Amino acid sequence: MLRLRDTATGRVAELAPRNTGVIGLYVCGPTVYGAPHIGHGRFALVYDVLRRYLESEGFRVDHVSNVTDIDDKIIERAAAEGRDWREVAHDSEAEWWAAMDGIGVARPTATPHATDYIAEMVELVNELLRRRAAYVTGEGVYLDTSSVADYGLLKHQRVESLLAGARVEIDEEKRSPVDFAIWKASKPGEPSWEAPFGMGRPGWHTECVVMSLALLGEGFDLHGGGEDLIFPHHENERAQAVALGRTFARHWMHNGLVRVGGEKMSKSLGNFTTMSDLLERSDPRAYRLLVLGSHYRQPVEVSERTLRDATTALERVDSLARRFADAPADASFDEAGEARRRFREAMDDDLDTARALAGLFSAVRRAHVLGDAGDLTAAGGLARATLDLFAVLGVGADSGQRLAGEDVRELVRRRDVARAARDFAAADQLRLEIESLGWVVEDTPGGTRVYR
Repeated sequence: MLRLRDTATGRVAELAPRNTGVIGLYVCGPTVYGAPHIGHGRFALVYDVLRRYLESEGFRVDHVSNVTDIDDKIIERAAAEGRDWREVAHDSEAEWWAAMDGIGVARPTATPHATDYIAEMVELVNELLRRRAAYVTGEGVYLDTSSVADYGLLKHQRVESLLAGARVEIDEEKRSPVDFAIWKASKPGEPSWEAPFGMGRPGWHTECVVMSLALLGEGFDLHGGGEDLIFPHHENERAQAVALGRTFARHWMHNGLVRVGGEKMSKSLGNFTTMSDLLERSDPRAYRLLVLGSHYRQPVEVSERTLRDATTALERVDSLARRFADAPADASFDEAGEARRRFREAMDDDLDTARALAGLFSAVRRAHVLGDAGDLTAAGGLARATLDLFAVLGVGADSGQRLAGEDVRELVRRRDVARAARDFAAADQLRLEIESLGWVVEDTPGGTRVYR
């Protein structure tokens, strides 16, 4: 069974499902106010691979990822551009899904929008006030973090040490600097909703706790997101559930961040790279390989060099698919079974995609060795198993065998006849003719193959 490091305990532990055969997964999704960047792409790919692997192991994954469609940043952009905040959210969300589709991320099974759960959020705030775990100020309603005995659990820090580097709302009426807004009082020109404690809108931390519990229920299996969300966002989600007396996520998982030039990628540092930029410059599968080449908890360095290296690695996958596309495949071949065993062992060990990939590329080399030795059945079996495992990671091979027209197929047939007759001059001339039509020519044990 898959074992993952639990952020709350700091230990790698088995992801034991609440319900047999089903994993309830909640991943914090986008705040839709701008173009998604490659850091967003990284976290989306990590949880996409987690889901794909669990499904390949026979689990049903109830994957919930929210859309924050009301937030300070959305309101600020709308005001700056003279647009309605709903239009900004709608257009930015469309950009998000286009980018996720572009890198092959499977859509979550549910994508709740914050504005569809306002009534439930009002109810939550009311209950926290009733329990005296929250209080009202002129700025809104705050959670009293002193009502949560283990506040700071995910960060493994005491309350007094949590302030450094944290985003903390400024309000002179707050009882503690780490208390946080669960309802923000309305301001002129801003969207707001009615509530017994005053017109306003929900705080960011309140949105996710409501939607995760509503869709996955208490004690759901796994909550994930980037490590930058551990505090305050995820800690503040958890704190509200604790204050309500409700069981929240049973396991917490956080991925490392993207670095450019050794620094965390962010708009403020000026090293912000959008997903659309990436998709214009490289094969999206190469970015997936780049991300998976590092353990999910480690930072990933994205540069021209690392993308180039990933592109080279991707060509090795595609080359394997081209060479053995028509080879007989012995699925029971011992080395194919061993490749599958090593893959599962790596993936079950805290989703170690880096080790899993190393094993797969070792199998790629071995398949070519077997092919060179003339053992095409064994080579085909190992190649097929290896490509199937790459597909589990979302790296589908492109054999390049796009449908060639009858004119190209006839040239290929003539070239194979010339090669069989050892008329290499004619074979070379036919290669040039095929290449002049925009096709790449490759000689394989099964004959001439062409691809683009």
